[in-house]
Amino acid sequence: MCGIFAYLNYRVPRTRKEIFETLVKGLQRLEYRGYDSAGVAVDGPNSNEKNSSICLVKKRGKVKALDEELYKQDSMDLEAELDTHFGIAHTRWATHGVPSAVNSHPHRSDKNNEFVVIHNGIITNYKELKKYLQTKGYEFESETDTEVIPKLIKYVFDNWKSEYVSFSSLVERVIQQLEGAFALVFKSIHYPGEAIATRRGSPLLIGVRSKFDLSTEEIPITYNNSTFKHENNENDANRKQRLNSLTCLYSVGDLKAVEYYFASDASAIIEHTNKVIYLEDDDIAAVAEGKLSIHRMNRLAGDDSSRAIQTLQMEMQQIMKGNFKAFMQKEIFEQPESVVNTMRGRVCFENNTVILGGLKDHLKEIKRCRRLIVIGCGTSFHAAVATRQILEELTELPVMVELASDFLDRNTPVFRDDVCFFISQSGETADTLMALRYCKDRGALTVGVTNTVGSSICRETSCGIHINAGPEIGVASTKAYTSQFVAFVMFGLMMSEDRISLQKRRLEIISSLQALPGQIKAVLALDSKIKELADELYKQRSLLVMGRGFNYATCLEGALKIKEITYMHSEGILAGELKHGPLALIDKHMPVIMIIVRDACYTKCQNALQQVIARQGCPIIICSEDDPECMKNAYKTIEIPHTVDCLQGILSVIPLQLMSFHLAVLRGYDVDCPRNLAKSVTVE
Repeated sequence: MCGIFAYLNYRVPRTRKEIFETLVKGLQRLEYRGYDSAGVAVDGPNSNEKNSSICLVKKRGKVKALDEELYKQDSMDLEAELDTHFGIAHTRWATHGVPSAVNSHPHRSDKNNEFVVIHNGIITNYKELKKYLQTKGYEFESETDTEVIPKLIKYVFDNWKSEYVSFSSLVERVIQQLEGAFALVFKSIHYPGEAIATRRGSPLLIGVRSKFDLSTEEIPITYNNSTFKHENNENDANRKQRLNSLTCLYSVGDLKAVEYYFASDASAIIEHTNKVIYLEDDDIAAVAEGKLSIHRMNRLAGDDSSRAIQTLQMEMQQIMKGNFKAFMQKEIFEQPESVVNTMRGRVCFENNTVILGGLKDHLKEIKRCRRLIVIGCGTSFHAAVATRQILEELTELPVMVELASDFLDRNTPVFRDDVCFFISQSGETADTLMALRYCKDRGALTVGVTNTVGSSICRETSCGIHINAGPEIGVASTKAYTSQFVAFVMFGLMMSEDRISLQKRRLEIISSLQALPGQIKAVLALDSKIKELADELYKQRSLLVMGRGFNYATCLEGALKIKEITYMHSEGILAGELKHGPLALIDKHMPVIMIIVRDACYTKCQNALQQVIARQGCPIIICSEDDPECMKNAYKTIEIPHTVDCLQGILSVIPLQLMSFHLAVLRGYDVDCPRNLAKSVTVE
């Protein structure tokens, strides 16, 4: 969804141009998340501690347009060197109000820009807050839910009873009034060089960089605003002297020089530093005089007493396109390596064993459960559908696969002897997170399956599987899907290790996993042939994808990819349901892709093929190599290597990923940033 990036340099001289470049580059790293407008807030010209001002620059459209607008600010001396400065930047994905400069972030408290804020998430009680503030004389200029936040902090500031109030205290008072999900970063002319960040339900992390050693590797959490609780009647000089170094992170160099980076995603920080702190819900992080402290309003049982500095394992080349036209194309072609990374250290092909370290300590409890519930959204849901059949076979347990939003709408019964899996590439998907908390409240064992270390789902589940697919930048998920697929197959293999009756089946699957990377490379070699088919199809308005058995999920996922990035109507159809309605759509003008491979459903799929041909359909068939029956009846074929039935869906989905990519390019669309969509869906 929206993207947050902010940069604070404390006693690290930077020109205004360098600060602009850092902020814009941070936003560019977040472009993949989806957005429609962007903006920044920086110190105005001639700002200092005694006379501070804030300049807002906002623009509808791409970050590039914002970058151009920044250099049109005649009042700004780009070569002016700023010893200490705090700038905030944001990419907005419209939820309340149309895409426009007025509705984009940062939002301001008043025409003097006394307080400005950037926000990811949705404030659900904004109408009540807005109505109240309007009765107090505050005027609103946008249609957004976010604008109530800077107006509210201005109201609290204006009505504070004592002479001095800390920035942190103001924010604490404000977030107590907010309902919904948010990640917030605040800047104010009343607190120059200070930054406040907080979150609830939306991700936020802080990167730290210094040439000198840092004071600590763990920041102790303070409670009830204890760092500031006696300062309301103190003057500013005393407050600065009294800041408690024992509860802060700071540089121990002579000048205390340090830089802080605030972001909603690690990809915006990695080029600057790999040292990060992940904020938890209701943390309030404050930077003053170059010192970072974290406090919370209440202490709950089981809360960690500190936030540790973690080291990002990501590398810069992982978030660059390289020689590819788009991130999605790069990620499709990375799948031979990404599935190997998912299996690395977990599958031992020499002795045919599978060990998932994240689940090892809970394996006995999982084996005793009454059922497995797998919950996800979009592509993650399809990965669960794709592996449901093999999980039921290998675990001999009933497996429910649920869309997170529907699961919550139904108030689905969940019991203490259930095991619930929560599958999400980002680990921040709002509906999946809410389903996780719903299941935890009912005592179920919770298992996370994510691609992002340190994500909310990682932290809130009892145990989990990290799929190790590497950063996925394209909005349309590709390599994460195949890695999620492999992760669930590995889970089934681990669960069935002591089942004598299943040993032959297990060996067949493990042997096929070993051959899988090479077979994926063979499918990717068909790229030019798939592009030729796309040349014939790109002007069509609709496309049907049919299959059954293990390949039904492939149809759903392939149709979703085509919808996401080509904007064609596309539908994944269970071939067994053809006579129950979809057959009415078939004629010589309707493009049809069918998946027919040599598995238990082969004969049934051949029957469906005959029904399509009888209605003058011209099917393109994804089939196994050397299948004369399919070749005889197909308009065109895409021949893929044969593997064990439960893994065939990995090989059959790749031609559809490539097809969707080429269709989108031919139709002239932005493959990595499709309209109206976002990579990480952090609101309901």
